[in-house]
Amino acid sequence: MEDDEPKPSLLDRLSHWLHHDPETREDLIELLHLGLERNLLDADALTMMEGVLGVADMQVRDVMVPRAQMDVIDISEEPEQFIPLVIKTAHSRFPVVDDNRDNVIGILLAKDLLRFYAGEEFNVRDMLRPAIFVPESKRLNVLLREFRANRNHIAIVVDEYGGVAGLVTIEDVLEQIVGEIDDEYDFDETEDNIVPDRLGKFRVKAATELEDFNKALGSDFSSEDFDTVGGLLVSHFGRLPKRGERISFDGLTFQVLRADSRRLHSVLVDRLTVANENTSTD
Repeated sequence: MEDDEPKPSLLDRLSHWLHHDPETREDLIELLHLGLERNLLDADALTMMEGVLGVADMQVRDVMVPRAQMDVIDISEEPEQFIPLVIKTAHSRFPVVDDNRDNVIGILLAKDLLRFYAGEEFNVRDMLRPAIFVPESKRLNVLLREFRANRNHIAIVVDEYGGVAGLVTIEDVLEQIVGEIDDEYDFDETEDNIVPDRLGKFRVKAATELEDFNKALGSDFSSEDFDTVGGLLVSHFGRLPKRGERISFDGLTFQVLRADSRRLHSVLVDRLTVANENTSTD
């Protein structure tokens, strides 16, 4: 019996594909991984390339903020009524509705509220930008191209019946390619899972192990049911919380600093001075 034919080396396979177009996406991805192994590209570049390929297969419904988690402004409210929401959520754009969430009449930019604070004549309707509506089934690569062409940063997602299903931002799409986009609440070094501030509070990554959290804060949370701070908080909220929400229990107050429609990223923890356990502020 003849010996099996030897497998081609990595260099042979890479050379073969460099002279022949990959026939399938799997071939292309394998070629990219070979490039990484041969130091022809780095891990970040590979991740982004795979993200670009993945975006072509994803739809808006896969990354949108669901309707129930949308922060909206009602046109009937006076600025004094909705400005606390603007400050608490720290979004740059807000859908404005008339009576209900299915009737989005425009988008209000937070920066336009500077006119209100400047004492100028201010009418919310006059400040509204047109709302862009997209179906849940739209491909993310198509949406990104439209965002770039029209210079839009937010779109309202509608279902097959024309009702509002959620919203999607250009950041939601870009994060599928480049990963999480950092903001002022990010602290990525591994040793910085728990960061104290000058006021005695702690910025804590949701992925922090409960055992490490207990050591730093002197708490006594059991790690039998949950391994991380994020798991503990989602259990107490009974759902995935939104940015700005607070909950207090076992002598501590937790405020969500960063969260998206899929996971919790970081929280601000403070020790309670007055007993107020098992309460939350939505």
